Amino acid sequence: MTFRFRFLALFLCLALHAVAVFAQNGAPGERKGTGTIVIRAAQIIDGTGEAPIKNGAIVITDDKISAIGPFAAITVPAGSRVIDLGDATLMPGFIDAHTHIVGRVLGDPEQNEAAVHDYASFGAILGTRNAERTLMAGFTTIRNVGASDFDDMAIRKAINDGWIIGPRMITAGHAIGITGGHCDENGFRPGLADGNYKTGIADGPEQIRAAVRYQVKYGADVIKTCATGGVLSEGDAVGATQYRYEEMKALVDEATKLERKVGAHAHGTEGIKIATRAGVASIEHGSFLDEEGAKMMAERGTYLVPTLMAGEGVEKLAKSGVLKGLMREKALAAAGAMRNAIKIAIANHVKIALGTDAGVIPHGTNAREFILMVEWGGMRPMDSIVAGTMGGARLLGVDKSVGSLSVGKTADIVAVSGDPLTDIHRVENVVFVMKNGAVYKGGK
Repeated sequence: MTFRFRFLALFLCLALHAVAVFAQNGAPGERKGTGTIVIRAAQIIDGTGEAPIKNGAIVITDDKISAIGPFAAITVPAGSRVIDLGDATLMPGFIDAHTHIVGRVLGDPEQNEAAVHDYASFGAILGTRNAERTLMAGFTTIRNVGASDFDDMAIRKAINDGWIIGPRMITAGHAIGITGGHCDENGFRPGLADGNYKTGIADGPEQIRAAVRYQVKYGADVIKTCATGGVLSEGDAVGATQYRYEEMKALVDEATKLERKVGAHAHGTEGIKIATRAGVASIEHGSFLDEEGAKMMAERGTYLVPTLMAGEGVEKLAKSGVLKGLMREKALAAAGAMRNAIKIAIANHVKIALGTDAGVIPHGTNAREFILMVEWGGMRPMDSIVAGTMGGARLLGVDKSVGSLSVGKTADIVAVSGDPLTDIHRVENVVFVMKNGAVYKGGK
C-alpha cells in the first residue's frame, strides 16, 4: 500500500471516529416537549383579545397544543402529567419585537469602552446570559434588531441546537444606515470604527442593496435600518432624517424581493413618514409621531413598536447624570414625546407590537412594557397583552405557529400569578414558562 493510500485510509478512520464521537456527545438539540401535559389555571387569555376562559385547561401533546377550554370540558388523557397552577392566568408566550440581546446593557460602567476594550466574542458570551433571562421573564420569541459580527446569528444557532436556553430568535445581523448616522459606530477617531456595506454602512441605492443582500446571505430574518438620528449616537439630532426616500425605497424593495420585512428606527416626524411611504413593516420608537404620520401608518398597516421602556430608561439615566451633553438633551426630548406619540397611535388605530429595546433596559425586565402601554398610552390591559402576543407574532410573520393559544399551534405558554386584566403589574410575576412544549420554569 502506498503512502498516499495509507494516508487516505487513516484520514477516513479518523473522520468516521469524529462522526461517532459527535453523534454521542454533539449538539443536544433544542428541548421540545414529549408526552402529554395538561395545564390548568384560574383563567386563560388566548392572545386574540377574546374574553378569558375561566377555570381553563390546555392539553399539550409533545410540542403542540391539542386541546383548550374549560377544565370541566377537557378530557384528561390517561397517563398525562397534570400541572395545576391555581389562581394563575395562562397566556401565550410573550413576544418582544425590539431587542439587542448581544453585549453590555446601557448604564454598565464599562459599556462606553466596550468597543475598544472587550474581546470580539465577549458580547456574544454576555448574550447567552441575556437570552436566558429573557426566556425566564416569559418572552419565548424575540426579534433582535441589530448586532455586530453576526453575534445574534451565533446565539440563535446555540439556542436552536440546544447548547444554551433562550427565546426563539428573529435576527437582523447588522443594522443598515448612512455613514456617520445612528446605525454607524461613531464618536471615535477616523479609521478606528469605519464600516462598509458588509457592516451595514451604506450610502446610495446600490450600496444599500448590497448591504441588504449581505445581511440576508449570512442569515438575517429581518432587515433593520435607521431612518432618523437616535438618542445614543454622537453628532446627530434625534429626529433628523437620514436616508432619502429613494434610498429607503431601494432598501425596502430589495428586502421584499428577498422575502424579508424591514423595521425602521425612526424618532423624527419626517423620517417616520419617509419610511412608512417606502413600505417598512414597522416603525421602531416613533417618538415624534404626529397625526398625519399615524393616519399614514394606519392606512398602510404599518406597525408601531413604541419601546416605552427605552424612553423611561434613558430619561432616568439623563436625570441621574449618566447621560450627558447632547445625549442627555435627546433622551429627555424623546422620552417626553413618546408619552404623546403612543396616545396618537392608539387614537388613530395604528397596529402596535410590544418592543422594549432591551439592552437599553436590563434583560429580563421586558414585561414592564405591558405596564407602560397601559399607564402612558391608556391602553386596556387586554390590548397591551395582545400587542405582546398576537400583535408581535403578526409583525414577525410567525403567527401561524405562535402568538395565540389554539389547537395545532406550538406550545409556547406562560403563566402569571393572579389576573393581569385587573392589575397589569401581574405580568411581571411570571410563575411558569413553556417553550416548544418543554417546561423551563415552574410546573413542579
